[in-house]
Amino acid sequence: MPRTSASRDISRLLGLATAVAVIAALYLAKVVLLPLALAVLISFLLAPVVRQLERIHVPRVLAILVVLAGFGSAVSYVGWIFIGQLISLTNHLPDYRTNIEHKITLLHHMPNNGLTRAEREINRLSRELGISDAGSAHGHYVPRGSSPERPMVVKQVRDTGPSIDTVHTALSPLGFALLIFVFTFFILLQREDLRNRVILLTGRDSISTVTEAMDDAGSRVSRYFALQALVNTTYGTIIFLAMHWIGLPHAVFWGALAGSLRFIPYAGAPVAALLPTLFSMAVFQGWSHTLAVMSVFFVLEVTTANFIEPRVYGRHTGLSSLAILVAAVFWTLLWGPIGLILSVPLTVCLGVVGSHVTGLEFLEILLGERPVMRPSTRYYQRLLAEDEHEARRILASYRKDHSLLALFDDVILPALALAERDRHRDALEQPTLRFIHQTTAELIDEFSMTEDRAVPGDTAGEAPAQRPARLNQSAGEVSEGKAIFCVPVRDFADELVAKMLANVLEQAGRHSLYLPIGELPLLPAKVAALQPPLVYLSALPPYAIASARNVYRSLRRNSPQTQIAIGLWEDTDDPALAGKDIRDGETSPVLLTLGQALRYLEDPTSVTPGANAR
Repeated sequence: MPRTSASRDISRLLGLATAVAVIAALYLAKVVLLPLALAVLISFLLAPVVRQLERIHVPRVLAILVVLAGFGSAVSYVGWIFIGQLISLTNHLPDYRTNIEHKITLLHHMPNNGLTRAEREINRLSRELGISDAGSAHGHYVPRGSSPERPMVVKQVRDTGPSIDTVHTALSPLGFALLIFVFTFFILLQREDLRNRVILLTGRDSISTVTEAMDDAGSRVSRYFALQALVNTTYGTIIFLAMHWIGLPHAVFWGALAGSLRFIPYAGAPVAALLPTLFSMAVFQGWSHTLAVMSVFFVLEVTTANFIEPRVYGRHTGLSSLAILVAAVFWTLLWGPIGLILSVPLTVCLGVVGSHVTGLEFLEILLGERPVMRPSTRYYQRLLAEDEHEARRILASYRKDHSLLALFDDVILPALALAERDRHRDALEQPTLRFIHQTTAELIDEFSMTEDRAVPGDTAGEAPAQRPARLNQSAGEVSEGKAIFCVPVRDFADELVAKMLANVLEQAGRHSLYLPIGELPLLPAKVAALQPPLVYLSALPPYAIASARNVYRSLRRNSPQTQIAIGLWEDTDDPALAGKDIRDGETSPVLLTLGQALRYLEDPTSVTPGANAR
């Protein structure tokens, strides 16, 4: 055991060191990785067009050059249109100078506003620090250490022309674009060879896994870009219509700008809203139109970001909303604004790797959109935390889309099995176990009482199913001994399952009774007196087999003709072997779920020994 623990700790340290090394490499090599990542993304988008040209017998090199030229021309044209619209908008700003100056004057002379108070405080601090003197009173700033008697000497430096740094700054975007073009060209040219190398790099034994992962990643990224284009186009169209209705000039430009900037996660939308808001302040008299512009962007962005995108993107990319946000921050810190644009596609690929590669499952758990815990596990965890409200909410949420039988079989029964295993491992304290049992008993009653399905065979079709009675009534109170008995064999957990089974039978129109665990010694006499058509023994593993064997033998001695069915609920070992042990070698079905118990009642031959058909 110490060696195993030490090996596990070493593996975790190695994994952490590897993750740190990978992140450091991503940051230090971003000069090469950024254009490469963009090239892969562009190649992914352009590859279908290249394939279409190849199908009409256009040589691959020519097809790639034509597609890249068309793509570059389209991007350049769109950029040129945007720049032209921006220049036109800037040229019209002098027409609104009077309105701008008027609003600035109103803000400046507004009594007791925050700007006025801030200005007075700054002036006071300036006087105390000696930054301003007599010259500043006339509106001129006089540097400290100078005076009219001793003026500061100002020396003019002649411009020597553009420096090497200026040229480098101007050429950097061109070099970046050239790298992207070169990378994209060769990726499209050798796409099959690159794919085969990636597959073989992972090992010949993983060909099927890698192929499936690549197909999965490709389909998810394709869906993401298609949905993003649809959402942002709709967003821009609504902005155009709203700005046109408000009367803001250049409405087409504002709609196109809003739709384009929203391709930049989180940062694009505020910029898209800020520019038309400022422009409306310059164009319109008063503030009503500006408030209308702000309201349109606010309502549309809140609706899109909080209701539309989480459901559309999360469902089709497999990422949770929180994972998308964290990924945006992470990739922005690593690669800047371009990392923000690439954050979702890169994170989608990481999620796919986690879902297909053994040892990296934590990526899917951290990033995935699907719940990582079954409802039964979440229900049990909330019971461990003694959170009755949340436990009830989990059951109610599951019950909306499932039957009462499914609620019992899929949520409550597995949770009770988990509690039973933890109890036998001494991992549960007695007060916690008592809370789990009492809360579950109350919730079983609550959800059974709200079941409104009619009893099968009821001619009215409206009468709700009756709740099962406890088997502590006298023989005269039982309907002529025709009730099915549901009997626990060991403890209160077995009684809870027997109670659920009795409720399920009642919902199916079969009268049933369940026995409290405290009255288990009276069972043989009751069975002998009432002669029920069937007795279900309810047992929750792992330590219920011996008790089930004792109860079974006692019933057989007193009522040898009584039909007995054994439920070893949620047994994960060998239920068929356990059933033989309980029945002294007799081969008979062992029921693992309440659904099997219900099917066994209808047709005993439909349940094979130890079968687990949930």
